Amino acid sequence: MKLPYFYQQFLGFLAVIIILMTVTVISLVIFGRNSAFQSIENRLFQYAESISDENMDNEDLMTIQKVLMDQEVSFFVFDERGSLLYPTLPAHIEARVVPDHEDRLRSGEEFALRTEQEDMLGNPREIVLVHRPYFDNETEDYDGFVTVSAPISHIDQQMADLKANLFNAFLISTILAVVMSFIFARYQVNRINRLRKAAHLVAEGEYSIKLDHKERDEIDYLSRDFNRMIDALKQSREEVNRQEERRKTFMQDAAHEMRTPLTTVNGILEGLEHDVIPESQKLRSIKLMRKETRRLIRLVNENMDYENIRSNRIVLNKQSIPLDELLEEIQEQMKDIVTASTNTLVIEQVKGKSVLADYDRIKQILVNLIKNAIQFTENGTIKVYASQNEAETQICIEDTGIGMTDEELRFIWDRYYKADNSRVNTKYGESGLGLAIVKQLVDLHDAEITVESIPNEGTRFTLVFPIPDSSPDVGKMN
Repeated sequence: MKLPYFYQQFLGFLAVIIILMTVTVISLVIFGRNSAFQSIENRLFQYAESISDENMDNEDLMTIQKVLMDQEVSFFVFDERGSLLYPTLPAHIEARVVPDHEDRLRSGEEFALRTEQEDMLGNPREIVLVHRPYFDNETEDYDGFVTVSAPISHIDQQMADLKANLFNAFLISTILAVVMSFIFARYQVNRINRLRKAAHLVAEGEYSIKLDHKERDEIDYLSRDFNRMIDALKQSREEVNRQEERRKTFMQDAAHEMRTPLTTVNGILEGLEHDVIPESQKLRSIKLMRKETRRLIRLVNENMDYENIRSNRIVLNKQSIPLDELLEEIQEQMKDIVTASTNTLVIEQVKGKSVLADYDRIKQILVNLIKNAIQFTENGTIKVYASQNEAETQICIEDTGIGMTDEELRFIWDRYYKADNSRVNTKYGESGLGLAIVKQLVDLHDAEITVESIPNEGTRFTLVFPIPDSSPDVGKMN
């Protein structure tokens, strides 16, 4: 059966209140009845005590009986044999107690009993009897007992009046309970509905919602967490949009990079096909096609590298690599690129220093960083230097280029990100993947990379590769 949350709350509150009131009314009735019985018993015990403690003759007892008759109280005095001493009853009537009760009295116990008997009209009525023994003042021997009785039927009338009053109070309380349950249920449901409406708006893409909360209960805590979720979704959405924009930019750049060499290759092939290229230019045309083809291969390889790294399909073969040999090879490899860029590549003395890394991947890292420095430097200097101690090897690549702002530094490791889109140097294959690949490869080496940059002054990348205790070629920090 489907039941709206409002009615669930309403019936829940109402059921709790009604059960509580019902238990309270029943408890009050039972407590009132028992208290009334206890009060009567205590009063009768006091009468019995007064009668048994005083040495009274029949005349005194008769006087007391007249006084107590107004309260419908009667008493009987018995001797140690259980024979009635007072009052005198007709010969055909005998008043005695059962043997068990008499044994209890002889042991000094006083007790009360409730029983029923007929009144003068033959109607049954409930009475209470109290039995109290008395003893000889000198010898302290058992001398008999006193029985005092009184009707307790009037208690039922009092309980009936109490029940009537409590029933009226119960009706009034039930009405108030219905009203209060309605108010409480409506209040709680409104808070839930506020969350539901906010969730509906968020599902439609509205992330500017903020729910007020005072952290008083679980719903307030839920509202607080809901606000945090919205903030996280908003940031995630912004990140998705940012990545999508970068993807579009990358696709445009990739298409541009592909179209240019493909157009060149296609034009040369058409010229060769129709024999419009002079014999003297054919070798030059073939070299140009090879150059443009390498550009395409480089672009494809960068994307494949990035995806392979992210998918953990790269297996590193770490070894101790002398930095002087590594950097010398890189310098020779990049000689033409550096010359064409009007920059100067300076590699400081690194003899005797080594790095524990995969040879091909550390070379890829350094080449990408040096290319990145060349792309954003004009007529400047790119400097590579290193230092080493017994715990780690540091390699720094420093340039005198355009630098980056703090905002740009936040995103330089992101895929497709370019700090300055106006400086797309396709000559060196800048596609927004170089630094992303560097970061992934550094992480695979369990190394660290940090970057410091000042706009219009330059940038410095610092690589820190750890050295295990057992690794050789460990020198002092220089």
